Amino acid sequence: MMRLVLAGLAATLFSASTGAAACREDVVQLRGDWGQAQFRVELADDPAERQQGLMFRKSMPRGSGMLFVYEDERVVGFWMRNTYIALDMIFADGAGVVQHVHHNAVPLDETVIPGGDAIQHVLEINAGLAEGLGIVPGSQLRHPAIDQARAAWVCD
Repeated sequence: MMRLVLAGLAATLFSASTGAAACREDVVQLRGDWGQAQFRVELADDPAERQQGLMFRKSMPRGSGMLFVYEDERVVGFWMRNTYIALDMIFADGAGVVQHVHHNAVPLDETVIPGGDAIQHVLEINAGLAEGLGIVPGSQLRHPAIDQARAAWVCD
């Protein structure tokens, strides 16, 4: 039954236009062997925004998320200090290729969640969505913050 609910959610998140959708600052698109999805996002692209993240929020609409953008690839680790929403964290390199997916980060847990060695983009979405959609390493992100000269999936 849960798989059916998630399949319905995947259909809701699916981007019907596979190549014609223009990149927008407020949308992250993902694709892989599992299909496609998109999330309406807030950007955290400076140190203060990245530090704040989703702290102190009590909820986040399904189909929404936060995209953390770093100036270059680096070792990253996240924690859930003052974060009340269970999250999936999708760690991608400078080309937007997913390197690691951390499922169901526990609210308020201060254990560091390692993302990898060469990470430049991190997408946080509601817990359960990454697994339900099938987002795995090798999936690709598309967003204008990804260097288009390196992007695995370029903006139109």
